[in-house]
Amino acid sequence: MNPNALDWGIILVSIVLCFIPAIIMARRAGQSTAEFFTSGRSAPWWLIGVSMVATTFSTDTPNLVTDLVRSGGVANNWQWWAFLLTGMMTVFFFARLWRRSGVLTDLEFYELRYSGRAATLVRGFRAVYLGLFFNCFIMATVNLAAVKIANVVLGWPMTQTLLVCAALNILFAATGGLWGVMVVDLLQFGIAMTGAVAAAYFALAQPEVGGLTGLVTRLDPATLSLLPDFGNWQVTLAIFVIPLTIQWWSVWYPGAEPGGGSYIAQRMLAARSERDALAGTLFFNVAHYAVRSWPWILVALASLLVFPTLDDIRVAFPHVDPALVGHDMAYPAMLKFLPHGFLGLMIAGMLAAYISTIGTHLNWGASYLVHDLYRRFLRPGADERHYVLAGRLVTALLMLIAALLTYVLETAGQAFQLLLSIGAGTGLLYLLRWFWWRINAWCEIAAMVASFTLAIGFFIAGKQGFVIAPPLVLLLTVAGATIAWVTTALVTAPTDARVLESFYRLVRPAGPGWRAIREATGLPASTDSLPQAFLAWMLGCLAVYGALFGTGSWLYGHTGTAIFWSVVFLIGTAGLLRIVPRLWRGAATG
Repeated sequence: MNPNALDWGIILVSIVLCFIPAIIMARRAGQSTAEFFTSGRSAPWWLIGVSMVATTFSTDTPNLVTDLVRSGGVANNWQWWAFLLTGMMTVFFFARLWRRSGVLTDLEFYELRYSGRAATLVRGFRAVYLGLFFNCFIMATVNLAAVKIANVVLGWPMTQTLLVCAALNILFAATGGLWGVMVVDLLQFGIAMTGAVAAAYFALAQPEVGGLTGLVTRLDPATLSLLPDFGNWQVTLAIFVIPLTIQWWSVWYPGAEPGGGSYIAQRMLAARSERDALAGTLFFNVAHYAVRSWPWILVALASLLVFPTLDDIRVAFPHVDPALVGHDMAYPAMLKFLPHGFLGLMIAGMLAAYISTIGTHLNWGASYLVHDLYRRFLRPGADERHYVLAGRLVTALLMLIAALLTYVLETAGQAFQLLLSIGAGTGLLYLLRWFWWRINAWCEIAAMVASFTLAIGFFIAGKQGFVIAPPLVLLLTVAGATIAWVTTALVTAPTDARVLESFYRLVRPAGPGWRAIREATGLPASTDSLPQAFLAWMLGCLAVYGALFGTGSWLYGHTGTAIFWSVVFLIGTAGLLRIVPRLWRGAATG
């Protein structure tokens, strides 16, 4: 592909427009770490919602969706569609609790909820584990997608792409802090979505595809199906049963953490009120699953007709590094059909999506390493501007490490499976720690050590030829980690009573799990309603799944199925309109 002057002009204008907010916000972001890492806790719901959506709309996401569709059909997306259950639970059970906690980062939660050396240890350890190692691995997967796209579209080698991307991201993330990141996200999401829709339109227009009608008639119905082939129990178990029954609550995955966490928690903590935290997170889940999926899926399906095999991609793009060619590369390969102008828009959109995600991860990782490690353990008591400067320097260091780590990855699907296995088994702990007083800091340590050790052990075994099916790896890791932390909860001393009482006064979690603390201290029961939250959770899942599958059914021309899912969407939405105001009445407005 050869972008012309018009394409490069669009790309340049996009970069300049997105950089302006970062410059405007630079002075405000430099005032304090609260401004730099949580936007002064004054962000409205629509801004944090769009920022969450933009952050999870990265260059690796359409590549991952394409990889899934080409290797297992549309139904293969249940591996991430199942995380809607997690996301909606965060909306209705945890968003308000996070905002009430008042912490600057979600790692600060540990010394709010737990006591003793273990609480301090787990905060410091996770600052390094998540902020450095895990975060850089995630950014490397995003870099890998950017490298593949640039190699196909621009003919750039990996090193050139990484150098350019590193420079842009350091400028964006280190300048404006979280305020700059979120305002830039607002612009970049619009650009990225426009480019994604354009890519789908021109992919369907190819003669090998023949529009929506041709797509549906020329592809195997099994490939188009929204549900797996239940006659193949192994596939059904791997991509449907396990994700819906075990994976969604047991796995810690960035953007879909049980109970909320990472940059999702960062956005909720930045909200100006509990209502804004709840509404913003709800908006994110609707847009993430119901709005964005189909432009990517349509391009992936069209690629099966245009480039049926990986050899077809290699022949069409002989300049591409053979080591980079995988099913995930079919998405950037389909961009060759975009006319000039739209090609520039698409490149600008992919660049915007990339910068949005990396910028968030850089700010999030820096918040851990500066606030939860450097200020807490290495240099307490310095002034705020010192910590902001440290945050900007750490931002650059994280980008450098992530760029180097990119060289060891191969495909988006490989990275996705490794991330799932590393975070397996910890999810139930992150859900219950808000609602059961008996969980302590040693449980967190036991879960992390068990999960990480098992995941890496299975990964190394696979490299040595002892290949174990991913579903079995997930089940064994979840079982091992869960046994480890539950046993730890029962045999170790509980958190200090004064800390438990202070936490309950501040966060006011509902349910029977804190009954012993309430009875011992005489504190009143929470005004939150778990039954209402549970009902809202179910209605929210129905509404989003109805919209997701209804849209697909209308696109396929399956009128009867489309009407059914549309009715499900309407029922879920109507129910939410009735129940959410009741939840808001129990939430603080400031």
